[in-house]
Amino acid sequence: MNISCSTCLLLFIGWLPLLAVAASPPLTQAFTLDNGLKVVVREDHRSAAVTAQLWLKVGSSYETPGQSGLSHALEHMVYKGSSKACAGEFPAILEKLGANENAFTGKDYTVYYQTLAPGRLAVAFEIMADLMSTARLREQDFTTELDVIKQERRNSIDDHVSALSLERLESLAYLSSAYRTPVIGWMHDLQRLEALQLQQWYQAWYAPNNATLVVVGNVTPDGVKALAQKYFDHLDRRTTPVAVVPVELSTPGERSLTLYAPISAPQLIMSFNIPGLATAQERGTAHALRLLEILLAGSNSARIKQQLQFGEAIFSEVQSGYDAFTRGDSLLTISTQLNLDKVTSPDQALARLWQTIDELKGKAPEKAELDRAKTILIANTVYAQDDLEGQASTLGLLESIGLDWQLADQDTDELNKITPLDIQNAAITYLTRERMSIARILPEKNNG
Repeated sequence: MNISCSTCLLLFIGWLPLLAVAASPPLTQAFTLDNGLKVVVREDHRSAAVTAQLWLKVGSSYETPGQSGLSHALEHMVYKGSSKACAGEFPAILEKLGANENAFTGKDYTVYYQTLAPGRLAVAFEIMADLMSTARLREQDFTTELDVIKQERRNSIDDHVSALSLERLESLAYLSSAYRTPVIGWMHDLQRLEALQLQQWYQAWYAPNNATLVVVGNVTPDGVKALAQKYFDHLDRRTTPVAVVPVELSTPGERSLTLYAPISAPQLIMSFNIPGLATAQERGTAHALRLLEILLAGSNSARIKQQLQFGEAIFSEVQSGYDAFTRGDSLLTISTQLNLDKVTSPDQALARLWQTIDELKGKAPEKAELDRAKTILIANTVYAQDDLEGQASTLGLLESIGLDWQLADQDTDELNKITPLDIQNAAITYLTRERMSIARILPEKNNG
């Protein structure tokens, strides 16, 4: 940051919560087709473009043991040919139209999206309707694509210490829910997946009544509705399997694991089992936990960073995360790398971490400290409203985890209601050893 401008910047940031509250939410309407497909339309005429996102309620948390990776593999395979296109033809068409298109899979959803000129929205709808209903999913295509997915796993997880460690920790931390299943799948499951499983998964979950179509941009609800009826109305409603909500034990007990990796300094990853927005008894609890994560380790002004990274220099790196937008219970995670010049063992560093956490449990934060955390979190929300894909993702995500899209427009107000006492109570209730899983990642031993 340029120091000469910092005062002006801070003054501007300080007003962000008020600006966010004052801003009127964009005009948004929702309707449901006869076959159960829900359509959410948000008008944003600031842009000359439109984004269309198809959110299917299926991801790795829907998968049973032995079938991990099915949802992600299916996302790859729907582009391998359908009733209207050969393999790779749809992406080629969209590229010629200047569209930005992609797909991604999460624990609770699979998403296909295109951002393009409003006059080409019909093309996007026709493609998405075809992909979700007539994908061929042939054995010969799956054999070669499976090799691509295996290599993706090696590149993104197996060869990355942090990603592999977090995957192992989640498999331990999610003691009783399917959130332990990695989105990309376990390698041993990928090695035995078959096209027939993929076809059955497709028929089970890719139904219009199990999907939400989100459209944001320079459009009108009436225009979108006419196109949605034209391209999606012919799809048949189907009965889908029961989707069990991934919930955790209230006091699962302290769990730990030790990994050895080619690293120069030990790392600690600690996580706590906590509710998400959809499973909290009161939604304010999830909002308090969102702010608690920012206040504790999720910003440069956070306590752990200020005290233990920038101050005492026990850690050379600190990161944290909490995904409140899940259909089940979630985790609050704090990842650290030790500075061996200042601390001699992971257990010594862990004890210091607990001291910082216990300070917050013993005394509520000052209002100014909480306001800084609110400013950071609300600013992220405000900035996201300038991006069509970001707006659509927020709406689609809420619908896919069983909540109403209208909560997106209430987010700032709900965050501003949280008090310092709410933060302290959240820390006392959820940041406990009975809810903690801890991973110690240590430098590989020299066996030579």
